[in-house]
Amino acid sequence: MRFFNTEGPVRADLHYLLPPLTRWDLGEVLALIEQKKYFLLHAPRQTGKTSCMLALMAYLNREGHYRAVYANLEGAQAYRERIDPAMATIVTDIATWASDGVGDTEAPALAREVLAQTPPGSALGGHSAL
Repeated sequence: MRFFNTEGPVRADLHYLLPPLTRWDLGEVLALIEQKKYFLLHAPRQTGKTSCMLALMAYLNREGHYRAVYANLEGAQAYRERIDPAMATIVTDIATWASDGVGDTEAPALAREVLAQTPPGSALGGHSAL
């Protein structure tokens, strides 16, 4: 039985919802992705940002042109001004989400290798294996 969800990601099989990919201009977002441009999804709390991003990830992976990973990076907030542990947390979290979300079993080992060979503050930039 479906119900209205009031917190966390919305699941189409459990919750009433507006289809997430119809809530924005999907063509415009796909064009930005194709052009390798950044975009920002900004909206108030509990308005469906995470649900939209999860739906976009599933769409991109289903289409097969990209391997998209959703990663929640809130764990790095605990480090505030300490860049090295924050970046190490981000790299580790992305690898975990890649492993769990799209089955990239090599991601955790790659993250450990990158963090062992690169100062954490620059671990997301310029590494040929990333």
